[in-house]
Amino acid sequence: NQAEKAVHQKKEQSKTKCRKARRRHINLVAEFNRRQRKNIWLETHIWHAKRFHMIKNWGYCLADKPTEKSYRACYRAMTKHCLLQDLSYYCCLELKGKENELLKQLARVCSPDTGLTFGTEFCLSGRFQGSLDLYRADRYPENLLGPVTFIWKPRDVSENRQLWIWMHPALKQDILSELKAIFQCSEPEEICIPEPCTTLIQEEKRTDADVSLGKKRKKEDKEGEKAVPVKKIIGDGTRDPLQPYSWASPATGIVISDQTMEILRYRLIGPLSHSVLVETLKAAALQTV
Repeated sequence: NQAEKAVHQKKEQSKTKCRKARRRHINLVAEFNRRQRKNIWLETHIWHAKRFHMIKNWGYCLADKPTEKSYRACYRAMTKHCLLQDLSYYCCLELKGKENELLKQLARVCSPDTGLTFGTEFCLSGRFQGSLDLYRADRYPENLLGPVTFIWKPRDVSENRQLWIWMHPALKQDILSELKAIFQCSEPEEICIPEPCTTLIQEEKRTDADVSLGKKRKKEDKEGEKAVPVKKIIGDGTRDPLQPYSWASPATGIVISDQTMEILRYRLIGPLSHSVLVETLKAAALQTV
């Protein structure tokens, strides 16, 4: 009786894949997509996750403290070489429209008494980045929203301009609401409708079924090409994937777009920063029509 009882109490064999199967590219990407449904990963997440203690803030998974004593190495890089920081979790709002209309409305949320404004000449040319404090419209010096940095796209033959405003993710919703109010942007221009998350689970189940039946692991699409899952970033840490990410104003013609996690941002500190950029970035050939 005890022997029969032991046979019935045996646990079912674990369906966990072996390490070799887990490390296959198709399974790795599917697992990474599943793990960042709640907290978005930066592009440098894998590198940081191996060397830092990670924390979850503002809808992102960010590096907090190094796992080993690297303060001297970082200080040496800052003073003699080059140190790179990933600031891609900062939110970016893009404004498009006529320059006069942009400056007219943006003057309501800032003041020359605090320093730079969006209309400062050397910032307006697009050659330099500016920083300032934003306030509620026509409420200076009260109702401070927070500090932001901005950069204009250099002028071209068109009268329309592009402005990128960077802010901390904790300030994004308040600043976005204020910008939509002053520019009268209430109608969504585009709506982001991502693929349902169940597709990843279905892909994993289908792959497991194919392996159990002895079929090839390579999946192919209708055209016969290899279909490899790609990294999917659905929305960002500060926006629900079903919410719109672009708003247009019929009255002013201004378009506000949420470019968070679409435009990555890195900070280089140190005397060799310019040399690193020169060696890394290669200028494209100028093409004339």
